[in-house]
Amino acid sequence: MFTGIVEELGRVRARDGQRFTFDAATVVEDAKIGDSIAVNGCCLTVVETGAGWWAADAVDETLSRTNLGDLEPGDPVNFERPVRAADRLGGHIVQGHVDAVGTIVEPAPNLRITIPHDLARYVVEKGSITVDGCSLTVVEANADDFTIAIIPHTAEVTTLGVRRPGDRVNLEVDLVAKYVERLLENRG
Repeated sequence: MFTGIVEELGRVRARDGQRFTFDAATVVEDAKIGDSIAVNGCCLTVVETGAGWWAADAVDETLSRTNLGDLEPGDPVNFERPVRAADRLGGHIVQGHVDAVGTIVEPAPNLRITIPHDLARYVVEKGSITVDGCSLTVVEANADDFTIAIIPHTAEVTTLGVRRPGDRVNLEVDLVAKYVERLLENRG
């Protein structure tokens, strides 16, 4: 489980098919083989680690449902380690299971992103959504897109400050909303 509070802005060091190697400092301090690290909001498993870097493999399902398949060496990425029981929950509950990929329509600070129509029902004004691993508050929710107001700090320390119209971003809608919907479907 993650919080959507990005710990570090890293970079793709290399990519060999489905194996990614990332440059990082903070998230590798205590990383070991088998640990989870979210990359642009997508939970990946550490398979190798060294001084200032770590590697993970992405399966076809991950590459088809996220923007990780678009990544090339040098690209910036958002990193977050899983929350510990003693940590503050500064964002919201995030699984690291990307629901869909949206497209930037307008860049930060008034970020507008498309969302698949079947997920739009989970996006509500002043509700939470995760964009490339960042826990954010929705300003406006529409049938096929939503807006987020990005503060300068967030633009500076995450990929959201460099995203441009046409860029694809990972989206994870609120987990609680999906469970509530499912429970209501199964009533009676």
